[in-house]
Amino acid sequence: MADSSAQEAESHYFTHEPAPKDLKANTTLAREFIARHAAGGRRVVLVTSGGTTVPLETQTVRYIDNFSAGTRGATSAENFLANGYAVMFLHRQFSLLPYSRHYSHNTRSFLDFMEERDGQVVVGAQHQDEMRGVLRQYAAVKRENTLLILSYVTITEYLWNLREVAKLMRPLGPTAMFYLAAAVSDFFVPQDRMVEHKIQSNEEFLGAEAGATTKPPAARTEGKSLIIDLEPVPKFLKQLVDGWAPEAMIVSFKLETDPALLVKKAQYSLNKYAHHLVIGNLLTTRKWEVVFVSEMDGEKWIRVPPNRRTKSFSGVQSLVGAADPLAKQDGFKVDESMAADGTVPQGEPAQEIESVIIPEIEKMHTKLIDRALTRGGA
Repeated sequence: MADSSAQEAESHYFTHEPAPKDLKANTTLAREFIARHAAGGRRVVLVTSGGTTVPLETQTVRYIDNFSAGTRGATSAENFLANGYAVMFLHRQFSLLPYSRHYSHNTRSFLDFMEERDGQVVVGAQHQDEMRGVLRQYAAVKRENTLLILSYVTITEYLWNLREVAKLMRPLGPTAMFYLAAAVSDFFVPQDRMVEHKIQSNEEFLGAEAGATTKPPAARTEGKSLIIDLEPVPKFLKQLVDGWAPEAMIVSFKLETDPALLVKKAQYSLNKYAHHLVIGNLLTTRKWEVVFVSEMDGEKWIRVPPNRRTKSFSGVQSLVGAADPLAKQDGFKVDESMAADGTVPQGEPAQEIESVIIPEIEKMHTKLIDRALTRGGA
């Protein structure tokens, strides 16, 4: 059961932070989607993706954002679909989407893939094969109705949607999964400490910022300085594990920049929240390798196969493997000199690492479902 302090934090947060306007519509769509696929015996995964904003004003002009284009979430959603899951994709509005990501997140304009031929707009000959493959996958998903796209912008919208969808997924038991790839803000501005209008930078207009709050506004100007006093977002992962969907498989992510801390921080998170899997990744090498930290399998490195990696300009894979002392057993060496000067692999791997990650997670999920069935039949 969830502890009382976590329950109190949840109650306070959702009492004081207003629900998003589209929450009812989202939960209606999610309820129908979950019921349909539960009846068909299909596993359901909620994939969260993209960053969350922290508005500084009620009528938002300024906000704090998290670094995330939603690449991992959108790519993972495609791979979950390819592995037979029904996917609810809760993403930051305008971040990458499954399938369309192949053309929307590109240094080239989408129009560069098109040409006019006999008065008709068509896909260029050199892009036909690739686009046909993506289109067929997308069309199959639409036919089977296995992808539901929901969106959010702010941290509060994200948390409201996560809680309500999790409660809807609770009856699925161990066949449900949460794949929490969104980059979630650790701090926020409570509604009762938010000014209504744009924060003024001119001292002559500072009086317009005052609000009827018991504390000073969280974002305000003092003299010529902008002061931002954020409060911590309650740690709702524990509530998800213990209260909202206690039987579901829960996968979280840990992003670090220091190789020496990656596994330690992932292990700490696993122990603290007592869920199933933490996927650790370094900012510089996240497209080439991740580490699975779980109670089931301990520490396990997942990498793009050596013959599918793109080498750096120097021909060395540099920081790949820097966080793993056993990396040499994987068929390559970590070049210390390259790591020292911050060199990272260039370009994109020939194989997306999510195509390796998701099948491994599916195997873990199967084991957890079998374990739950064994307990239930005991």
